[in-house]
Amino acid sequence: MKNGMLISTLFLVISLSGCRKENEKSKVIYDTKSKVIAKINVDTTQMEIADLPVQMIGTSYLIHPVADLNIYGKNVKTSYESTSSVNDMSFKISNYSDNEITGYLRNLYFQKIGSDSINPLSDKPVLIQTATYLRSVSDKVKQQIMVYTLVDTDTNKDGKLDVNDIKSIYLSEISGERFTKISTDFQELIDWNLIESRNCLYFRTIEDTNKNGKFDKNDSIHYHFVDFSNKEWKVSDYNPI
Repeated sequence: MKNGMLISTLFLVISLSGCRKENEKSKVIYDTKSKVIAKINVDTTQMEIADLPVQMIGTSYLIHPVADLNIYGKNVKTSYESTSSVNDMSFKISNYSDNEITGYLRNLYFQKIGSDSINPLSDKPVLIQTATYLRSVSDKVKQQIMVYTLVDTDTNKDGKLDVNDIKSIYLSEISGERFTKISTDFQELIDWNLIESRNCLYFRTIEDTNKNGKFDKNDSIHYHFVDFSNKEWKVSDYNPI
């Protein structure tokens, strides 16, 4: 009896593992017949709100994080836990620490101190996960630069931008101007690191070279850097191995 139960349990575990693999979502769905970018569906159950502004130390701009607040009644959950609430509804959509804003943000709006004008970072749909001010090199390179990790394309064609799509890396000035993508389209950002002694931003991406829609050990990793001593933000490749 015990052996029968053990065999049944093992069969169930193997079956569930197989189902899990079959149901794994691809980050990229290739359509060789069409080059049209998938349309982003607007969720009417959500409303857009802004957190209170943030000012990076040593800069003259306010940054207003903007994101969606789900409206599902009393128990509303946002991307980050909030320490404050109104009627059991959390209105906090971002966190800020050490010159970095984190969240699942639909945009950032920039306002110069002393001005009433507020300008968006992007005029296209994006999902911003981190926005980091490179304060440690700003004086040396005479540039105040922001780095962003975000989703800019519905690569899995499910009609929305979320963490199941490819993550990219962007730069901008502290004003939000010169918003520039420095990773290659359809390459997933792995990580990035600022080397202060060289004034360089290093980052790695992975390319789905076997075109199976997923990123795994059979794909190619690419190594890049941007030297901020050059104001053109030129992306250079390097080969450490």
